[in-house]
Amino acid sequence: MAHHFKDLTIELEEKVGTVAAAAEALGKAGINIEGICGFVVEGKGVGHVLVADAAKARQALQSAGARVTGEQDALVVDIEDKPGSLGKLTRKIADAGVSLNAVYLATKTRVVLGSRDLEKARAAVGEGAASRQ
Repeated sequence: MAHHFKDLTIELEEKVGTVAAAAEALGKAGINIEGICGFVVEGKGVGHVLVADAAKARQALQSAGARVTGEQDALVVDIEDKPGSLGKLTRKIADAGVSLNAVYLATKTRVVLGSRDLEKARAAVGEGAASRQ
């Protein structure tokens, strides 16, 4: 299950239809939205989108008027849908001294984690072969 997903940070104008336009553009380009979250922050729509093909997604989003302001590898972990699961997972990462810069849910009960030290985060949650120090 070694899928490599990218977490894109996007900015949208805060007006009717911007989310629909961005989502439609991704759909037309054949890009599946694996995970997404968005909020209005200081009058701007700010979102995160999880995709497999970042270059194609970036093109589609920009064609729909979205600004892609960031791109990073993301750790995508299967998580149980029950109280305490996220706490347990993120505590392991915190105990490893790793700071997260993005956390949101994805489809199929997965959690998306972004960090400047993704390898250390991956090792902490025991995903795949962690690189030895």
